[in-house]
Amino acid sequence: MTTKLWGGRFTENAAEWVDAFGASIHFDQQMAAEDIEGSIAHAKMLGKQGIITPAEADQIVTGLMALQAEAAEGTLVFDVQHEDIHMNIEAQLTAKIGPVAGKLHTARSRNDQVATDFHLWVKHRLPHVLATLTELQQTLLNLANNHADTIMSGYTHLQHAQPITYGHYLLAYFDMFQRDYERFEFNQKHTDILPLGAAALAGTTFPIDRAYVADELGFSAIYHNSLDAVSDRDFAVEFLANASLLMMHLSRMAEELILWSTYEFNYIELSDDFSTGSSIMPQKKNADFAELVRGKTGRTYGALMGLLTTMKALPLAYNKDMQEDKAQVFDVMDTVMASTKIFSGMLSGLTIHEERMVASTQDDFSNATELADYLATKGVPFRQAHAIVGQLVLQGIQTKTPLQAMPLSVLQAAAPQIEDDIYHVLQSETAVNRRTSLGGTAVANVKKEIARHQAMLEARI
Repeated sequence: MTTKLWGGRFTENAAEWVDAFGASIHFDQQMAAEDIEGSIAHAKMLGKQGIITPAEADQIVTGLMALQAEAAEGTLVFDVQHEDIHMNIEAQLTAKIGPVAGKLHTARSRNDQVATDFHLWVKHRLPHVLATLTELQQTLLNLANNHADTIMSGYTHLQHAQPITYGHYLLAYFDMFQRDYERFEFNQKHTDILPLGAAALAGTTFPIDRAYVADELGFSAIYHNSLDAVSDRDFAVEFLANASLLMMHLSRMAEELILWSTYEFNYIELSDDFSTGSSIMPQKKNADFAELVRGKTGRTYGALMGLLTTMKALPLAYNKDMQEDKAQVFDVMDTVMASTKIFSGMLSGLTIHEERMVASTQDDFSNATELADYLATKGVPFRQAHAIVGQLVLQGIQTKTPLQAMPLSVLQAAAPQIEDDIYHVLQSETAVNRRTSLGGTAVANVKKEIARHQAMLEARI
């Protein structure tokens, strides 16, 4: 017989290198606290139901609480020979309180145990993800409030499009992160379901009380199908999918921070805390942390595709493939938390070159739509107005003359409906503040949105 806790029907031990390949303790030891937490609740339930004696339950709980203290101090030592966190904890409990520790595994399997640990691990950490997102959103609001009327060029296709405000731009990302927040918030619902009690796949013959365990562990729901309970990893896939969307949003903004801090744009400057230099070029100030966030986005996508691929052809119920579900989630949780905090820091320390931003709208023909709209209000069909302004833009490019610098006679030669009030219309500030439609970039709109978002954050907190 082997020395494994599950080895009764085996006659030989596997080679050490084979054990090492099958073991997961090198990463699932991160769930030590959750494994002990789940075991304490299970032991209490076994005692309450008379499945083991109250004295035995007390002895097991006391031993587990001692291990819990050691885990908190970081003094637990794990052995690859025991494969995973569950067997390691059971072995250490046995060493501490003797054979009675073997009664802890009554009416449960490693299948429902690992699922419970994993649910608890994600459940404990999602509130921290939500808190870091709230911090990032508050940072964006503070910056938007300071720059509600800072004019800059808006872009499509990375080409100057129309004037907007920097505050309006920042609120676009606030809304992206709000959707991320809501996705993670919903993710909690599917994480907050207790698998324990499903046993290996079919439930148990013991008179367990799953509702009691759910209450002890703070779960608001219980899996009602034992097959689903041990095989469901949707909550982990959802977390990785939500994390991928969050990292995509961070990466898009990182790209703009990188571009806008270049010599050519010079819209912003990152603080020294979130920049690095060159080992050979003394003048360099590199946006390395924004680049790292952009790079880690690919790592997050890889984790999502990895778990989706692992799960895509698994028959019910549990399969050893599912041991590969946790490492990606652990890594992505660290990545998301760090990346979001880095972004809050980067944005808090930004220097905004307001003069450079507004200057970018002075000679770029981004006011061409204003002239087309002006002609439309004078009765010119918009398509005809578009063509007229297009010709004026071409003339302006050839003569290096912005629309607002063209003589009235030139403008009227193209369209006699144009009057001298056009010069006010063509100003960037005018262009911004005329866009009062819901969701538009007018400063008054931006300020209303900032107030609305601020009230939402305060209610959340």
